[in-house]
Amino acid sequence: MTQRLAAVPSGARQSTLRTTNLGLVLRTVCASPTPTSRSEIAAATGMTRATAARLADELVAGGLLDEVDRDAVEPDALPRRGRPATPLLPGARFAALGLQVDAGLVAARVLDLRGRTVAERVEQGDFRGSDPAVTFARLGEVTADVLAGLPADLRLVGGGLALPGLVDEGAGVLLRAPNLGWSDLPTADLLARCVPAGLDVALGNEADLAARTVAAEAPGRAGPHRDFLYLSGQIGIGGAVVLDGRVVTGSSGWAGEVGHVCVDPDGPPCTCGSTGCLELYAGRHALLRAAGLPLDVAPGQLAELARSGDPAATGAVESGAWALAVALAGVVNVVGIPTVALGGHLAELAELLDPDARAHGLGERRGVDDVLAGRPAVELQHPRQRLPAEPDVDV
Repeated sequence: MTQRLAAVPSGARQSTLRTTNLGLVLRTVCASPTPTSRSEIAAATGMTRATAARLADELVAGGLLDEVDRDAVEPDALPRRGRPATPLLPGARFAALGLQVDAGLVAARVLDLRGRTVAERVEQGDFRGSDPAVTFARLGEVTADVLAGLPADLRLVGGGLALPGLVDEGAGVLLRAPNLGWSDLPTADLLARCVPAGLDVALGNEADLAARTVAAEAPGRAGPHRDFLYLSGQIGIGGAVVLDGRVVTGSSGWAGEVGHVCVDPDGPPCTCGSTGCLELYAGRHALLRAAGLPLDVAPGQLAELARSGDPAATGAVESGAWALAVALAGVVNVVGIPTVALGGHLAELAELLDPDARAHGLGERRGVDDVLAGRPAVELQHPRQRLPAEPDVDV
């Protein structure tokens, strides 16, 4: 018997095609490192110029794309052939909210579709062993302060919360965060007190989310490095493995946690239950203690003292460099990734760590990835910003 398939209404097919093409145009503009013309969109997508122009006009009307003055664009970024075209950039009216809770800070940052920071606030503190409700209440105050200063026409479309531990992203549960002393913590109710009602906030590991800021320079735009190991230096050390631009978490979710690689079996006990873990030697607090410095000193002060020849600071950095090199040499040889990007306090110490790293046989070594240079310790550059699957052009 011949089976007949139900016909899809022509209007539905056209609506789906239009939505798909709107998303394609938006992603094309977001992925371009320079302003893009309508004709360049047509060439990149295979659409006719008329179709590309019409879809771009809809996105401009909805605020998802912005037309910019040619005089405000660098000459090298403008098309060299044909009639002068109006350049397009991702719209500045849409943004995402990035939140972070770590053992040493709570923070909030808002970024637009171009990857630009609209507003941010970082509050240092000691949140180890803290009451989650109290800490999230503090995060809520920081977030409210950031949101209060936003332009009235800015629209938040989503966000992300970065936590230093193993998370179940789908369930929204922090399974284990040794440095915070938290486990099996549902975050939905806690987050509801921190963000505007109805805002979708995804949960993620802080090192994994930070690594995505290296893999993608801006929403939809790939960075220069597709395969690398990322280390996030906070009070402890987080890590992530990135292959072909994607973070690899493994079946357990702990892939890339270099901070808990054992560098000395006879070393001190770690909060994870093991002994001699890397972060006990190269974590921020470990380095400051070894240098005889207060735990609340300004970021970069340890590196400045080590460069000036201070014996205690130099000894602390050398010990941390040794531990880091031992851990990385094994990890890099196993995963076959010769590029290492450092964030947080490790970025500050990168040039001082390099000699030991080379001595332990690392291949191509990047102490500080260019994408990370000059960035603050909190890694919230791209907090799960999502290009809308169905662009709302009626805003």
